[in-house]
Amino acid sequence: MRALVTGGAGFIGSNLVDALLDRGDEVTVVDNLATGRIGNLDGARRRGIAFHEVDITDAEAVAKVFAGARPDIVFHLAAQIDVRKSIEDPAWDAGVNVGGTINVLEAARRSGVARVVNTSTGGAIYGDVEPIPTPETVAPRPMAAYGTSKLCAETYCGWYERLYGLSVVTLRYGNVYGPRQDPLGEAGVIAIFCGRLIAGERPTIFGDGRQTRDYTYVADVVAANLAAASHPEAHGVYNAGTGRESSVLEVLAALRRAAGLGDDEFEPEFAPARLGELQRSALDVSRARAELGFSAEAGLEDGMKRTLEWARETAAG
Repeated sequence: MRALVTGGAGFIGSNLVDALLDRGDEVTVVDNLATGRIGNLDGARRRGIAFHEVDITDAEAVAKVFAGARPDIVFHLAAQIDVRKSIEDPAWDAGVNVGGTINVLEAARRSGVARVVNTSTGGAIYGDVEPIPTPETVAPRPMAAYGTSKLCAETYCGWYERLYGLSVVTLRYGNVYGPRQDPLGEAGVIAIFCGRLIAGERPTIFGDGRQTRDYTYVADVVAANLAAASHPEAHGVYNAGTGRESSVLEVLAALRRAAGLGDDEFEPEFAPARLGELQRSALDVSRARAELGFSAEAGLEDGMKRTLEWARETAAG
């Protein structure tokens, strides 16, 4: 099968590229390298992927890549993911996440793509809602422009399906963590904490640390993408997470255990809570389990150990 991955040099995208190669797919990667790293694709490039340094906001360039690659399936992961930047410049955020997604959908339609798996966000779309874990039936109330733009992109996915018959499914991720997540960029708290631990620095917790998220290991998100791709009868939106809440304080405690530290070591510094941050978030994954056969396998303790091991190996060179 011919697969195309936008954002394929990124943290999640490069892990997905490896999985696609492992199952024998011919893979094309599109990434502008703004946050993705070409080094994430070193192994994949040796295995014969086609890489195109292209920005998804460039409709002509995107269309040209699609025309040449003629993919059967597209995994759309390229996005602007910085919540704070989205609040500061919502028009720019929408230009990437909405305009860029339209360019991908249009190129997919014109090149006869059989299936598009779109990447979206769980907590940032649902906002401050009940119940938790939150099912897909809850009306979204995003607090940040990032969540708003991703919700709008989902709407365009539905429009392309209704108007043109393009087969599209959207995955709303939990808070993804794991190998290749950059601790210095707009990363999740686990990558940042691992980076601070290795550097011998104290972690910073914004707010009281009791805010919760659905921390989902990257291999499980990759599995959700492959499941969504292999179920052409599935349409609409699916949550892809663990269904479990973990607080920042619990994450810190799990990291201490993974590193063999005592409860009084790696003490955090506290800072004011950040604007637009949710207090609680977890995803109800019942629909994905029933219709896609997807269930996250990695628990927080196991995922943390694997992530810390990778971070230490990377820091050691």
